[in-house]
Amino acid sequence: MATSDRAVVLLSGGLDSATALAWTLRSQDMEPWVLSFDYGQRATLELDAARRVCAQLGVTRHLVLPLALDVLVESALTGQGEVPDDGTGSRPHGIPTTYVPARNTVFLSLALGYAETIGAYTIVLGANALDYSGYPDCRPEYLERFNALAALATAESAAGGRSIRVEAPLMDLSKADIIRQGLALGLDYGPTVSCYAPSADGRACGRCESCAIRARGFAEVGIPDPGQTGEKP
Repeated sequence: MATSDRAVVLLSGGLDSATALAWTLRSQDMEPWVLSFDYGQRATLELDAARRVCAQLGVTRHLVLPLALDVLVESALTGQGEVPDDGTGSRPHGIPTTYVPARNTVFLSLALGYAETIGAYTIVLGANALDYSGYPDCRPEYLERFNALAALATAESAAGGRSIRVEAPLMDLSKADIIRQGLALGLDYGPTVSCYAPSADGRACGRCESCAIRARGFAEVGIPDPGQTGEKP
């Protein structure tokens, strides 16, 4: 396979990123080079979920990169404060406390360097604008600006050649439609974990915004959720 058929896929272990990985592999027929981050998140079980998703899809190139983002920024997802049940919080401008400042910018910048190194021209991100409460780095406008930056930032593109682009195939889909797409691609959601605050034994809290959105999506599709326990199936 040519290097131009490679894609760097950001995988958290959650439902959306797992669907984006399946889309890359089975819909776009690209070779995924998967990148996950151990950034100090409280739900480290999601990294085990990411490994299980890769195993399910037969993906062998999976790098888990340590990144002490929790030392630099504060978020309920990195343990600074409780995860709210309703997705609200005390950040300015109506942003939930589960927002991790600059997370996608940091992740995508590292993915850009990785893509340039391996000769990939696509970065796949499972961002979704419909089901999240105002995260500024999950908006189409944000990705447009990042792609403009990427077009200036690599050696090849600066010399007038091809630039690396971020693709967000789930951006405008509802959670139910994301699930339908994953099922159509043969994805088993059993290994995925979407909870912001799972228990020590891996059980989803069932109360946080992420759990509620996931439950509503499966309810709209009309099937039971096969995962969300954090345990190996």
